[in-house]
Amino acid sequence: MKKQILFTITLLICSVNLFSQIIFERGYFIDESNKKIECFIKNKDWLNNPTTFKYKLSENGIQQEASINDVKEFSITNVAKYIRVKTKVDKSSEQLNHMSSTNKPIFVEKILFLKVLVEGKASLYQYNNGNMTRFFYNLKDTKIEQLVYKKYLIGEKIRTNEYFKQQLLVSLKCKNIKLKDIKYLPYRKNNLEKLFISYNENTESKFNYYSSKNRKKLFHISIKSGLNLCNLKLDNSLSPYKNIKFSNDIGFKFGVEGEFIFPFNKNKWAFIFEPTFQCINTKNESSSSLYGGLLISELNYKSIELPIGLRHYFFLNNNSKLFINFLYVTDFSINSKIKFSRKNEDPFQTLDIKSKRNSAIGIGYKFKDKYSIEMRYNTKRNLLENYLYWKSDFRSISITIGYTLF
Repeated sequence: MKKQILFTITLLICSVNLFSQIIFERGYFIDESNKKIECFIKNKDWLNNPTTFKYKLSENGIQQEASINDVKEFSITNVAKYIRVKTKVDKSSEQLNHMSSTNKPIFVEKILFLKVLVEGKASLYQYNNGNMTRFFYNLKDTKIEQLVYKKYLIGEKIRTNEYFKQQLLVSLKCKNIKLKDIKYLPYRKNNLEKLFISYNENTESKFNYYSSKNRKKLFHISIKSGLNLCNLKLDNSLSPYKNIKFSNDIGFKFGVEGEFIFPFNKNKWAFIFEPTFQCINTKNESSSSLYGGLLISELNYKSIELPIGLRHYFFLNNNSKLFINFLYVTDFSINSKIKFSRKNEDPFQTLDIKSKRNSAIGIGYKFKDKYSIEMRYNTKRNLLENYLYWKSDFRSISITIGYTLF
């Protein structure tokens, strides 16, 4: 059964990959001769600033690639804009093992595609590369410069060069921006965007704002309920208990899912956690010459599962998407036991359930970001961690439906 389930999931993933893709969206780019070329650009919602992008001259045209060496500017309409600049960028590391002992930026000259965040009389730009994030700015018709922010070590203490505040105090002078607005300003995207928007608004300057305002909500809460199809095998090498099986037994589950969608790659990746109550009560009867001809095994298993992991979406259209989950599951049993008895007698042995962690993989479908259904396969879980000679193999397949509250 395990091989069949894994094969089915793998086949579905491969099939989905054939038709799920990041789409081409209307936009333009400006080439070396300052010619503006209308086209359709593959919107990958880049986490790191790109050096190349793919485009088509028409919706059904041939896919082509343009690079930073050939393009001065490109934009996806109402979504994002990048401009090419030759500028100095601080390459100082913020990782403790590589942090420098000087407060001076370590500038290197590079050609970059900077992401435009706010564009107006005062403009703000962003550059991401791995763990490095830098912000740049300029006033209209002035050279683009980096807003300087650097962490450095003095002995065992981390200090911070916040020269960007001085740069902003000098450059963004207007009656509605006070000293306190900049004095406590974090070097973060949202805070800097608000400041630049405020400046442009208060100087009555026309401006464009390219940012997360067009994104969907990044955090969701859903309620979920479903059924588990469970199998349990028990064995004890030092006793007559041999190959005891609970097969195809049904349990139920109910839980709440929290989902945080990562703000890149077109919202295709998410972190999920799903506290879930699950319960199964079942009996098994097997023939035994030692127990009056019949051994009755009873499973009473209740627990709180805490799956955490990653989800990847495959968008089908505006209303539908498939997803696959990769999960690590911690299980907290609640007064759960396995009991053994003879027919019409009280149990003569009881085992307390304490389970080990396991993993799970699931595939599902979501409609209108509200309704979902998922099939999930849980790998082997040992329910008798506290017992040396007992071996247990608990596996389950679940079908879950969900409703997203927000």
